[in-house]
Amino acid sequence: MAEAKSAMRKPVFTKVDQLRPGTNGHNLVVKVVSANVVMQKGRPDGPQLRQMRIAECLVGDETGTIVFTARNDQVDLMKPEATIILRNAKIDMFKGSMRLAVDKWGRVEVTEPASFTVKEDNNLSLVEYELVNVVEEELL
Repeated sequence: MAEAKSAMRKPVFTKVDQLRPGTNGHNLVVKVVSANVVMQKGRPDGPQLRQMRIAECLVGDETGTIVFTARNDQVDLMKPEATIILRNAKIDMFKGSMRLAVDKWGRVEVTEPASFTVKEDNNLSLVEYELVNVVEEELL
């Protein structure tokens, strides 16, 4: 078992300002700036399996902020001022802007409070991207 443990790669943590559209596999340590539940489906008294919740959370580090889309159980972890580790996060595009998300292949976990101050004036989700199809012309 000890050999298998050493074979696992150490996670490489990136900063918010290094995130780019269409990328995935990001590990980040971020602080939650704000969290707003934008959708709640299913009856609160009904079975948990039926309930679906989505929250848009502004998260960030000392390089900038981005909107993180928290789903279901992830919503409960996203409390303002909490420090969160996002493992295997991906960038989704929504109306031309970047959103951070963690699907079933990733993990969201609360960790010790971080010492950095969130740089709130660099919100990557406010940058609009346009999908441009590049047609390569054949050289004659």
